[in-house]
Amino acid sequence: MGIEIERKFLVASDAWRAGVSRSTRFSQGYLSRDPARTVRVRVAGEQAFLTIKGATLGAARAEFEYAVPVADARALLAICDGPVVEKVRSLCPYEGMTWEVDEFLGANAGLVLAEIELDAEDQPFARPPWLGAEVTGDARFVNANLAVRPFTSW
Repeated sequence: MGIEIERKFLVASDAWRAGVSRSTRFSQGYLSRDPARTVRVRVAGEQAFLTIKGATLGAARAEFEYAVPVADARALLAICDGPVVEKVRSLCPYEGMTWEVDEFLGANAGLVLAEIELDAEDQPFARPPWLGAEVTGDARFVNANLAVRPFTSW
């Protein structure tokens, strides 16, 4: 079983842009937004994935991800529960770790979040100077929730 341990932060400035190694546009939707079993379909550039996530306990949760044909993913996006979330994900290496910075589009425009995946919940990591407040436990910033309660409506 795969386990995802992830911490999420607001981004405090545009300084992260100087460290971008790669960016990819994402379109993702949810076949289930139940916090106990989220099922997401995602088109990431020229690839697509179906991801099943379990309930979050602290910063960890079970995660299973499978590559699917892009055409299948696009068809699944059309039947998702709620609107599709659009964003550009940029990878930003910093002191031996890779941060994923998500710049949201559409109804979530203006929201920029940084995530880091860890091997353990208590794993230390260096905080880039552009990092803002931690929002790991704030349900408003969960992508499945942003699909139906977008940032611009807060």
